[in-house]
Amino acid sequence: MKRVLVAAATVEAGRGGIARVARMSARALAESRYSVTCISYLDQSAVELGGERSHVAKGNKLHFLALCQAASLRADFCLYDSAGIARARARLPGLRRPYAVWMHGIEAWENLSPAASDALRGAALVLVNSHYTLRRFEALHGVLPTARVCLLGTEDDAPAQAPRIAAEPRVLILSRIEEAESYKGHAELIAAWPGVVARIPAARLVIAGGGSGVGRIREAAARSPVDGNIDVLGFVPEAQVAEQWAQATVLAMPSRGEGFGLVYIEAMRLGLPVIASVHDAGEEVNVDGTTGFNVSLDHDGELTERIVMLLGDAELAAHMGDAGRTRWTEHFCYSAFRARFRSAIDGLFSDATSRP
Repeated sequence: MKRVLVAAATVEAGRGGIARVARMSARALAESRYSVTCISYLDQSAVELGGERSHVAKGNKLHFLALCQAASLRADFCLYDSAGIARARARLPGLRRPYAVWMHGIEAWENLSPAASDALRGAALVLVNSHYTLRRFEALHGVLPTARVCLLGTEDDAPAQAPRIAAEPRVLILSRIEEAESYKGHAELIAAWPGVVARIPAARLVIAGGGSGVGRIREAAARSPVDGNIDVLGFVPEAQVAEQWAQATVLAMPSRGEGFGLVYIEAMRLGLPVIASVHDAGEEVNVDGTTGFNVSLDHDGELTERIVMLLGDAELAAHMGDAGRTRWTEHFCYSAFRARFRSAIDGLFSDATSRP
């Protein structure tokens, strides 16, 4: 049985998309009959992954480095959840192990550090979450021969039907809101909302997610002439996210820089139509005119028009939601992700233990 180290910033539930990918990766490896040791940098408590408890560094860099170095000595190969975390790899001659590293998007684009670049260039395999992420990386930093696109998935195989409890047409955007990352479409949705309300007076825009940029978004919403139709919730605890899904009619995140967009496939799993954009990886996930719409933010009025179409036509919204659930089942459920991930890993380590 091959032994693998999975090193991550965090693997706790509710800590974002990168943590989710690390959990799914560890699970897929364990189900492939690898022996998995998982070490997390920021987590305070151990998490069970693949039948084993994770090891935690509790935010201590030196402890995390020591744990990773010791575990890599016993591993046949290592998997790091990002180029930043891959800086903890063993580098001394005789101690090095082949390793794979995930590339998610923004962390590997304009602000790529020399150390992170070295980590990517030294990897035997770079797992990239979308073709868009890889194209943008290579446009900035040159060809990466060891890169392989591995589209993501949810952690579930069972489709979910969100109970429809909303008494009003409601668009939800659910994401982190960081001051330095103003590309996810919050401002564009707020700007579009007066036009939406003019045609659908009961329409509500619900903005959910915490981060350093929440104050700026609240101020923008307060300046809107239809501020009474916009709710900026800020951080929503994991246990209450299901309630927001249940009240939504449409999931909208018309972003200009999404590396993948896990929230799109979660909406599809729930049978909600999606509004993404033509500017990033959203169009690799969402099929324009089938599972929702991909809008150009450079075309005045297009975002408003597409929102009005979905909020004003319940049959269209339901049809696109059903198509989204079908697409999720075929391409973005956990089993579909696991098959892609296993293929990438087995392609690198061709003598991997056979699976059932």
